[in-house]
Amino acid sequence: MKLIVSEKDKTAKRIAAILSNGKVKEEKTFKIPVYVFKDKNKEETKCIGLKGHILKVDYPEEYNNWQETNPVELIRAEIIKVPTQVSIIKALLKHTKGADKVIIATDFDREGELIGVDALNKIREGFPNIEAKRARFSALTKQEVEKSFSNLEDIHIDLAQAGEARQDIDLIWGATLTRFLSLASSRLGRQFLSVGRVQSPTLVLIVERERERQAFVSKPYWQIKAIFQYDSKTLEAHHKTEKFWDKKEAESVISRLGDKGTVVKTTRHKRLLSPPAPFNTTALLTTASTVLGLSAPNTMRIAENLYMNGFISYPRVDNTIYPDSLDLRELLGVLSQGEFGHLCQQILTQDKIVPTKGKKFATDHPPIHPTEAPKKEELAPSEWRVYELITRRFLATLAPEAEIESMRIDLDVNSEPFFTRGMRVLNEGWLYFYPYGRKKDVELPSVKDGDILKLLEHIMEEKETQPPSRYSQGRLIQLMEQLGLGTKATRHSIIQNLYERGYVHSDPIIPTDLGIAIAESLKKYAEAISSHEMTSELEKNMDAIAEGKTERTLIVDKSRDLLNGIMIDLVKKKEELAQEIRAGIRNDRIIGKCPNCGSELRVIRSRKTKKKFVGCAGYPNCNNAYPLPQRGDVIGLNENCEICGSPKIKVINKGSRPWIICIDPKCPSKNKEKDKAEKSAESV
Repeated sequence: MKLIVSEKDKTAKRIAAILSNGKVKEEKTFKIPVYVFKDKNKEETKCIGLKGHILKVDYPEEYNNWQETNPVELIRAEIIKVPTQVSIIKALLKHTKGADKVIIATDFDREGELIGVDALNKIREGFPNIEAKRARFSALTKQEVEKSFSNLEDIHIDLAQAGEARQDIDLIWGATLTRFLSLASSRLGRQFLSVGRVQSPTLVLIVERERERQAFVSKPYWQIKAIFQYDSKTLEAHHKTEKFWDKKEAESVISRLGDKGTVVKTTRHKRLLSPPAPFNTTALLTTASTVLGLSAPNTMRIAENLYMNGFISYPRVDNTIYPDSLDLRELLGVLSQGEFGHLCQQILTQDKIVPTKGKKFATDHPPIHPTEAPKKEELAPSEWRVYELITRRFLATLAPEAEIESMRIDLDVNSEPFFTRGMRVLNEGWLYFYPYGRKKDVELPSVKDGDILKLLEHIMEEKETQPPSRYSQGRLIQLMEQLGLGTKATRHSIIQNLYERGYVHSDPIIPTDLGIAIAESLKKYAEAISSHEMTSELEKNMDAIAEGKTERTLIVDKSRDLLNGIMIDLVKKKEELAQEIRAGIRNDRIIGKCPNCGSELRVIRSRKTKKKFVGCAGYPNCNNAYPLPQRGDVIGLNENCEICGSPKIKVINKGSRPWIICIDPKCPSKNKEKDKAEKSAESV
């Protein structure tokens, strides 16, 4: 008998169904589903799904009391592994009895290999001599699963060790710094201040961009455009001077324009537009954020669900080059049975199918691609949108180049140079399969050099320079990848943590006063933890562990030494740091000015009822107060209601879309905005 261990129950159920040709019996042990069947060799097989990690890293019990433990002690303290899924462990041990082989079938990456090795180690506590192998697959399709179980591999211990090093380092850094800052600022209990090895430099990036915006001084400029008539059509052209910094100069140009323009030159240029590279995790999350408006955590959750149902390949990948082993024509044949069959057939008519290649190549998994053809009604609307995006991207990578013609007309208007540009698609190529972000054709009239066009109207627009844009979730994930912050598997969850801790809100991302205070305090008093260079270096060290070039204990000890030096500096500046964070906390509670007396309105928690409300800092001279929603975080927006003039707030609840309301319960806008937000199907 053999026991298969997968990462989740849904995966276990699918593996069992594939290997048994659907002839599988479900049992329950300690309420944990176990799938029993005979494989193609008639060997009795059991398959059990975990719930992710069955063990977590922690400190011994004597370190549990935050106020009685010096955070610095945690740097060198013993790290233990604590069971998180007792019932699953008991079920594992029960069903290992009588087995002569364990097959680890968790996701093939650092995290998945560690999950599998932890399960194997628990099994070997009771059955030390049991044989163990690994089934490695990139998609939960019949072909992939059967192939992987026919070609079992050894356990990838180095990969698991890299995952374990990350666990240890994140615990040491996170626990030490979190406790230190929380104790220093007296933010304990549910309101503790979270600090992390990757989370903190990511927060610093967001805050630095916000400070750039605040320091930015807008500068006015003027732009000139002219509307011409040609036959029955109009043509809009712009002055070659993109920005006039002197208004009088712009007015002088306007005064000289006259009533006609002469075509000086017309140019047309054809060019080929290459198809996009295959999707890896970063590209998928970034694109879904841009074209579908989905948050990174939401996209990853959807992609993982599509993977576990066998509809797409493994979604946590760096690779952007399809392996030679991926039979593209065969896959297109499978996809032809679904909603995109007509598109697949067009690709199949090509004499040659030559996929595009990105810049990143890895051998663990192929780029993200569709593997099956579900019906649209089988998926939730958001799942279908992500599946369609992935499928269309895959087809685009196999399609021919698009051909585009760009056009330009240069005009002379009483010695003032104007121009206009146009563009049209001559041959759609891959754009036919992947229309996301495609620009609308802008056709220009067929004028000739020397043609005279009537000037109908000239316009001088006053504008001002804009500060750098805030980071969207997608752009931040790209930047994190460029700087070596986190991994493909963790970046979306790190961003989600920043939201959940109340350090940021909205998308594009805006830091709260608390988030700003923490980031700037760490940057000022512990520059190493706020720097992406240090975190990037540790990521490279963990890559070396995975490649077998160094040992886990050496890297963990190296990180301990680094943190110890940081803590020496932090302890010296404890009071200054605490004061700055407390100031940020106070500012975070301010939501606007009292309409009665002009004092600050603050979020207050009643000592008696423990309920939140908005109260006036002018109390007891001013008794003005407003009720608040008792669930979720409240963030002041520095905006007043357009209807009643009272301050507006944003209410953030985990798992639902934030909603913006006026604090005045009598304002007609309040219920309208709340109802609108609660009906939204997507979460940020």
